[in-house]
Amino acid sequence: MDAAIDIRVADLRVNFGLPRDSLSGVNLGVAKGEFVALIGASGCGKTTLLNVMAGLVPAAGGSAIIRNAPPIAGRRDICYILARDALLPWRTVLRNVEYGLEVSGVARKEREQTALLYIEKVGLKAYRDFFPSRLSQGMRQRASLARAFAVGRSVYLMDEPFSALDSQTKLMLHDQLLGLWESCHATVVFVTHDIGEAITLADRVIVMAKAGTGVAGEISIDIPRPRSAEALQADSRYHDLYRRIWARLKASTE
Repeated sequence: MDAAIDIRVADLRVNFGLPRDSLSGVNLGVAKGEFVALIGASGCGKTTLLNVMAGLVPAAGGSAIIRNAPPIAGRRDICYILARDALLPWRTVLRNVEYGLEVSGVARKEREQTALLYIEKVGLKAYRDFFPSRLSQGMRQRASLARAFAVGRSVYLMDEPFSALDSQTKLMLHDQLLGLWESCHATVVFVTHDIGEAITLADRVIVMAKAGTGVAGEISIDIPRPRSAEALQADSRYHDLYRRIWARLKASTE
């Protein structure tokens, strides 16, 4: 496998014991340090593909290779961020952000220092001792991002982490995610239904074909970094890309 490629999916097929495959003929490569967004209609297999990459769903055919090895659940170089924050309700923000470091065996003083650094990066310093029940959904997702990036993984798999947020909060979280990613340049595969979100975050947008039948196309996001989620709203290139992705997405469902 090319050392510059972190994720390689070849002729992937997934079947859950049904007459029709959930995924078939999926081919995809993601370069080291690349941010790729997967977009497509409901039922096209975006989350299933992410679950294969995470080692949670086995392939019925073809292959998925993540950083030169088949995916297995629990790998220490992969972090999976779900649509919901999954914070532990009995832990404060600080202790939640420490959790991944604690599980990894990092000493208490070091993990607290690292957690505090990432809490500050996402603007939650004043809330470090709050329990999740006292936080808004946006703040909970910020804590979730801090927890994820504090552990310093090589690959991040993200399944619509901002889908439950309002538009204004989403824009703020986009900027914070970009800041965290730009400080480490991990490889990211990000599932979304939101075209604007995909353009704001990604280097490349992959449009999935309907009914899990592979990749319908891809579009490079040729907008320089660093990016501002708010500033992009007034950028003509953003709107041109939006129209192109929408056209490809519409064609993929016909």
